[in-house]
Order: sequence, then C-alpha cells, then structure tokens
Amino acid sequence: MSSAAAIEHATKHAQLIELLQAHGAQAIMLSTPASLAWFLGGARTHVSLAAAPIARVLVHADGCELATSVSEAQRLQNEELNVLDQINIHVTGWYESLDDVGSWFGQAAAWEILDESEIESELRALRTALSAVEIERYRQLCQDTAAVMTDVLSVVSSEDSEFSVAAKLSAGAMELGGEVLVALVSSAARAGYRHPLPTGVPLGRKAMAVLCVRRHGLIANLTRWVRFEPATEQEISGESDILGVEAEIHSGICAGTMLGDLLPRIQQAYPAHGFGELEWTRHHQGGIAGYNGRDPRLAPGATDRFQFNQAFTFNPSAQRDGLTFKVEDTMLLTESGAIEVLSVDPRWPAIMVNGLPRPQVLQR
Repeated sequence: MSSAAAIEHATKHAQLIELLQAHGAQAIMLSTPASLAWFLGGARTHVSLAAAPIARVLVHADGCELATSVSEAQRLQNEELNVLDQINIHVTGWYESLDDVGSWFGQAAAWEILDESEIESELRALRTALSAVEIERYRQLCQDTAAVMTDVLSVVSSEDSEFSVAAKLSAGAMELGGEVLVALVSSAARAGYRHPLPTGVPLGRKAMAVLCVRRHGLIANLTRWVRFEPATEQEISGESDILGVEAEIHSGICAGTMLGDLLPRIQQAYPAHGFGELEWTRHHQGGIAGYNGRDPRLAPGATDRFQFNQAFTFNPSAQRDGLTFKVEDTMLLTESGAIEVLSVDPRWPAIMVNGLPRPQVLQR
C-alpha cells in the first residue's frame, strides 16, 4: 500500500465518520458505483456495466467492511484494493444478498446504518470535491480521451459508417484502460438526434462524436465534430453561437453558486445568441461531474453548490436552419476560482473564448 493511497483512504474515511456522527448513526453503507469508486480509490466494482456493483462497503468508526461474492473476492483483493490492510473482506456465496449486512457482519445488526439515499446530497458534495491526486487522475483521463478523439477523427472518411467510428473510438479508449460508458456518432443524415446511437449510416459531409469514458471511477465527457466539405455560412455562424451560449454558462460558475441558479442564465443565453428560446428544453444542459457522468445533472431547483476543485460538464446544443450544434468538455473549477479545460488535446483545432480553448470543427 502506497503512502498516497493510505492518505487518500484515511481522509475519505474521516469525512464519512464526521458525516455519520452528524446524523447520529453508527455506519454508512456504500452501494453505488460512484461512491464505491470514490471511497476505494478508483477500484472497479463491476463485472457488467449494466448490473449493480459486485461489492458493498460498510464504513464505521473503527474501519470498514467490504462484502463480495466468492467469485469476485480474489480479483478484488489482488488487483483493485490498494488499501487492503485497512479493509476487512467478507466473502459470501454467489447466491447470497450483499445487502443483508447481518449475514456477513453480524456486529452491525444492532447499528443504525445510513443508506446512501438518506444522505445523497451530502455524500455527493464529498465525492465531487476532488483531492490533488484525483485531479491528476482526472486530468490524465480527459487528455487521453481527447487524444483518442483526435487520433480517430483525423483519419476517418466520409464513407466510414457510424458503427465503424464508434468501434474505433471505443477501442482507443479501452486500450488506455478506460471503460466506455457512452459512444455516440451522428452522421450528417442523423444530425437531428441529440443522442445518436451509432448505426450503419456513412458519416457524410459532417459528423459528431461523443465519448464518456471511465477510469479510476472518474468519467470524462466530450463531444467533437469533423467536416469533410467546405463549411457553409450557416455552419460557421452556428458553431460560433453555440460557443457563445457555453460562455454564458461558464460566466455564472463560481464557488458557492447553486447549480439550479444557472438555469435562468441558460434560458436567456439561447435566444441571445440567435437560437430558439425553447432549445434548453430539448436536451439536458449538463452539470457537476466526477464519479458520475453528471453528479448531479442541472435541473430546475437543483440545490447542489459549486465547490473549488470540482469538475463539471455543460453541453449546450441547439438546432437552427436545419443544422445541429453542440459543444461539450470536462472542466475543473480550480482552487483559484479559474476554470481549467481538462479534456484538451493540443493537436485539435481550437479557438480562445473568454480565455478558454474551445474546440472547433475539424476540417478535413
């Protein structure tokens, strides 16, 4: 166990103990992918991405207990748990419920155990305020994911299918140790769809690609565009205007601001930059990021507050003149209050907008 891993684990354990003491409880049960990855230093606690985690962690004042089935225990111990000597492992039968804590840790039978759902917002505030080591992991993941986008979109052709491009993007991310949570590709013929699951349609004159990749539990989110014919005036105008909408969102972000308070700014930004006033209703606008793709997503009345050293991803999108426009990157609200774009690749064409490098369409 490295000293850095020990410090990370001890810090998060202390944070959770303070939280459960505030609620007068004896333990907290961690059961979601985001919280498990956060507390276990990025450990992979899944087999199928579509299934529930294969572990539960009970955190209490004297330490923590991890329960998993006999089919998973050895792998977790050997490959995922960097703080093994501080975690007590409980091995269950593959047919037993991990949620029945009394069956694998009888001492807790008389305890008041907090469920994640009871402390959702407080737990989210803890895991989205990133430590220095988490920020470095995140920065590297985002740069790696942006590089995959550049590698793939720099060589594809207008005849390549959406399936083919999605496969190349996914393969590139997996080669870097990432888990592909979302891989969308939109050809010119399907540009009207906000969530274009790939098909066999060829890319055509202009295409969009979206990647959401997880590594060490953290999730990078970004969107890129590639064009194979000269840009039209309408395209150039719309591409500039969507960056203007995004800049309006960024100007409202600072530590202490409530997430939901950005919504009026977003609602005004679309018509102010020449888009329809209802565009904000046609796709979610993004939110705080980290161990969930959005943690949480912006919605009316969202009360989570921005914090220093917290990541976020906003993804304004709009349609105009029969064309679709979107921008998306993973960013960080730094300790100084400045915004850092994490998902950057210096090889991708960019333009500076309010001091931030923003992606342009890759002209092929």
